[in-house]
Amino acid sequence: MKQLKTARLYLKPANPKDAYFIYELLNSDSWLKYIGDKNITNLDNAQEYIQNSLIVGYTTNGFGLMVVTLKDGTPIGICGFLKRDYLDTLDLGFALLPKYEGYGYAFEAASATMQYGKLELKINRVLAICMKTNEKSLALLSKLGFNKIDTIKLSEESEELLLLST
Repeated sequence: MKQLKTARLYLKPANPKDAYFIYELLNSDSWLKYIGDKNITNLDNAQEYIQNSLIVGYTTNGFGLMVVTLKDGTPIGICGFLKRDYLDTLDLGFALLPKYEGYGYAFEAASATMQYGKLELKINRVLAICMKTNEKSLALLSKLGFNKIDTIKLSEESEELLLLST
């Protein structure tokens, strides 16, 4: 997997050494509220998540969610493409630790990811799914050129989500 670089950030494939960061991110209030509980209760669970979700994505698809770090190596979030069985094209995903929100990092990482998708993966259309109440993510997606095209329910019990497309 190729590492991406922006003016302030690196986007790199996750590895087992990222377990503490993944544990922290997946248990942050905003992750739990807007993405959901992945049941990452300890560092072993975090390493399993890295191996079974992130690394498997890289090896199966050639892309996936990458760890976003500051230039000094501090991990601050994840960003990348997902291939979901229920969508007809790639889905952009991103999340930051709350203390790094509001500095333009998510836009910078997502813009680099979208550019990579267009130039390297040769994809013209990208989807995103988002809770209707997640105003920050919806604003970012709008800034990236996404527009609402439909709604989607991931299961009978889940709430209706917005489906957006470039």
